[in-house]
Amino acid sequence: MERPGSAWLNFMNRKCDNCKSQATVHLTEIKAGKKVEKHLCQQCAEQQEGIPAGTAHTPINELLTNFVLAHSQGAKELTTNAVCEHCGMAWPDFKQGGLLGCEHDYALFEKDLTPLLQRAHDGATHHLGKVPVRRGGSGVPMKRQADLARLRKELQKAIEGEDYERAAKLRDQIKTAES
Repeated sequence: MERPGSAWLNFMNRKCDNCKSQATVHLTEIKAGKKVEKHLCQQCAEQQEGIPAGTAHTPINELLTNFVLAHSQGAKELTTNAVCEHCGMAWPDFKQGGLLGCEHDYALFEKDLTPLLQRAHDGATHHLGKVPVRRGGSGVPMKRQADLARLRKELQKAIEGEDYERAAKLRDQIKTAES
């Protein structure tokens, strides 16, 4: 029976598949449905796989920070200088910490947040979770009311953006949902 942790030690003591130096880069690929492992030293990894020096040991927090910065720079920097009058939050503060300061920040930074939310949620920018089944004051189920409100908001945005084809489709969806 193996001692606890011995598998990890065996993995960390692997030698480079090419030159038998200490392996510091461990790659796993699936080829033709089979798992293929490569264990390489940094020099062989640079030569064979094109992995630049220093990327093998990048801390996870640095990788995440770089990811957020790279993806948020695609957004138009229209609100970069804006500061929330309620909590003092600025866009660079959000980019650094990943948390907004108050509910007003969603409206203030909407133009910058929307692309981030779309990437994180497969294009969705609004909540699609549960809605109570009970009926509202008009006798219409609340889910249907919420759907109609969402469609009307999308219709308004389509009209403002002069996307008349989308506006016509949304108009038809609203008519169908109302009947």
